[in-house]
Amino acid sequence: MIPKRRGLILAALTVTALAACNPGGLSAEKRGAFAPGTNPGAEAVDGLLVGHRLMEAGEYELALKAYYRAAGQHGATAEILSGVGSADLKLGRLNQAEQMLRRATEADRTFVPAWNNLGVVLMERGKYAEAARVFKLAFALDSGQSDAIKQNLTRALAKIEEPGYAAPQDKQFTLVRKGVGDYLLLTKH
Repeated sequence: MIPKRRGLILAALTVTALAACNPGGLSAEKRGAFAPGTNPGAEAVDGLLVGHRLMEAGEYELALKAYYRAAGQHGATAEILSGVGSADLKLGRLNQAEQMLRRATEADRTFVPAWNNLGVVLMERGKYAEAARVFKLAFALDSGQSDAIKQNLTRALAKIEEPGYAAPQDKQFTLVRKGVGDYLLLTKH
């Protein structure tokens, strides 16, 4: 039995040795020591570009992360700060959006998208006069080329003239049950 077993072990060692010599096997020369797609020498896609594409796709939380990654690579440029502010705006984080967009306009006083988006945030927050001033500045910096900025300016000016405030009405309401789970809201004058 021992010679038969020795023969099987010898055959297994021979196959293993031949497999290691085969040029189609694992080779550090051909594929490197890293898994596919994890080569540390490869250039990564720019986080700013990724952020813009994610914004277009409606993935605002992922876009925000991409913009932060881009800020780590390039620093806090006006375009990156504007991207962060725009993502915050889309996520309904108006205070954060306003802070980032103000920082973007401080970083580059001529960056039109930051001024326009700051105006949008100010409109959302009910600051119509300041929004109109910001839209005027964006419109001037853009030389009147953008229809979107012109429309935003028109809306802001219309809100200043007629803010849409309705005086509160003194009405009393009564809730009347009409059946199982059905209610009717009645007003008393």
